[in-house]
Amino acid sequence: MSGILSLLLVSVSVGLSNFAGAIGIGLSGINLRTRIRVGVAFGVFEALMPIIGLLLGQAVAGFFGHYGKYIGGGLLALTGAYTIWQGRRTEKGPKETAPRELRMQDLILTAMALSIDNLAVGFAIAVYPFNIVLAAVMMGVVSVGMTLIGLELGNRLGARVEAWSEEIGGGVLILVGVALVLGVLG
Repeated sequence: MSGILSLLLVSVSVGLSNFAGAIGIGLSGINLRTRIRVGVAFGVFEALMPIIGLLLGQAVAGFFGHYGKYIGGGLLALTGAYTIWQGRRTEKGPKETAPRELRMQDLILTAMALSIDNLAVGFAIAVYPFNIVLAAVMMGVVSVGMTLIGLELGNRLGARVEAWSEEIGGGVLILVGVALVLGVLG
């Protein structure tokens, strides 16, 4: 039972970055389709990265394990900067009635950046007597749950700060990237 509890704690720990990133995405307004897409993408990447980490092997583990947080953090910071730039470029007027649609390439880039540190988790899990499939499923399910909560929180906050939602969302992504690099998340 303590193995399952440890696995749950690891899942929550690696899911925190998805929670924070989802808040940033939710700030700009989201619809049901976007919620599902973000939840599924974040969950899939969160579940697959440990498996990929396990399969890559011990030699590559040292390299990615050390640099994974920097790569992921840098990608998130760049995505956040791009979001701020896009928010500044668009003319501020009355808010659209429909939430903005998250482009697929932005979604995949964000999901990958948030979960790249899970490569190292896959290497670590290989050393312990955990079932890697169980670990991946648990990480994916916890990630989806935390992502949906983060999206809702961000969406509710977004209604109150709509004029600056793109800039705030980008700022949150930058902060999550910096937190990943500093080891605060993940």
